[in-house]
Amino acid sequence: MTVVSFLSLGYGFYGIDWTYLVLIVPVLILSLIAQASVKSTFTKYSKEASRSGLTGQAAARQILDQNGLFTVRIERTPGQLTDHFDPRTNVLRLSDATHSSPSIAAIGVAAHEAGHAIQHEVGYIPNRIRSMLVPVANIGSRFGPYMAIFGLILGMTTLANIGIFLFGFAVLFYVVTLPVEFNASNRAIAVLQDQGILTTEELSGAKKVLRAAAMTYVASALMAFANMARLILLSRNNRNRR
Repeated sequence: MTVVSFLSLGYGFYGIDWTYLVLIVPVLILSLIAQASVKSTFTKYSKEASRSGLTGQAAARQILDQNGLFTVRIERTPGQLTDHFDPRTNVLRLSDATHSSPSIAAIGVAAHEAGHAIQHEVGYIPNRIRSMLVPVANIGSRFGPYMAIFGLILGMTTLANIGIFLFGFAVLFYVVTLPVEFNASNRAIAVLQDQGILTTEELSGAKKVLRAAAMTYVASALMAFANMARLILLSRNNRNRR
């Protein structure tokens, strides 16, 4: 490294990157814990069938129809926890583990995705903001960090700042995603209770599944923040050591 020293990129004694250890590693551990938690919680409640006998697909269809969303199609998609609502095609896709399963976990997840369809229909503001951020957030997430790092290595402050600025849109996307996900879960729990799809005891299990899933989004937002903070610190160190 010729233009920038190890220290200016956050390296301390013995070449250890302290910004990575302090900012990234703790959040990375939290992310792994969140992922393990959602998988274990989903697995646990996917073994418990609901008394209603409704499958994830049937529960989602009932919720959508009750809200007048008759044109929203439900399709099956491969995998586990790959469930999502696609507003571009007006399709709600349920994973293999959710679509035909009558479990508490499957119904909870299906209801959550139906909640996203309802958000789209009613024009939920955070959801609209997130949709508008998608193009620039994708660019920022894909190119921003690389531009920032190359700018720091080459001593090109303007390039580094542009990279950090672009990555900021990705961070904003993760932040806006939080209220969207929490609101979809709240809608899901409310409708499952109001329509009697799950009993009070079963609702407790569905809440645990959705709460564990929400923590993965919190971890993702924290990771984005941590990476943003690291890039800013590295850029500041670079300027101070010139």
